[in-house]
Amino acid sequence: MQRDEQKEAFSEQFERLYAEYADDVLRMAYFYLADKHKAEDVCQDVFVKLYTHGELIEPGKEKAWLLRVTVNCCRDLWRGAWLKRVVLGSPALDVMPAHDDIERREEKAEIMRAVHKLPASFRETILLHYYQGFGIAEIAKMLNLPEGTISSRLSRARKKLEVLLKEEATGE
Repeated sequence: MQRDEQKEAFSEQFERLYAEYADDVLRMAYFYLADKHKAEDVCQDVFVKLYTHGELIEPGKEKAWLLRVTVNCCRDLWRGAWLKRVVLGSPALDVMPAHDDIERREEKAEIMRAVHKLPASFRETILLHYYQGFGIAEIAKMLNLPEGTISSRLSRARKKLEVLLKEEATGE
């Protein structure tokens, strides 16, 4: 009987996590990959991995687990040789709120273009920190890296973003 209770608890957790975090997983994958269809595939893969994981995830750590798996799936896609030969365009504005004015949208698009020019390690740190709201300690745990490394990556990524945004503003 206990096994049936575990299955039911897992099933309930799976449904709750999907309802609560599917948008975050999709958004993270989209920001990372800049491709809606690939992001949808990653989102599906993440929840398949959750389902096949077959164990309850400790309460309070579910979002971190899901986003860590999301980042790993995105990394796997980026490592694929065929993707390295493809030139990705700038991200679409689908995920940005409709109520933003044109100037704000353009600023967001400019920032996202710059974020996508960052090396993968900087990009994922920026996305986890600024777009998902995780602190340095949480990101360090998710990526299995020292906090100092994450702090350093954030600092370097901000400097690199500043340079990229200045270059884009001056048209260089």
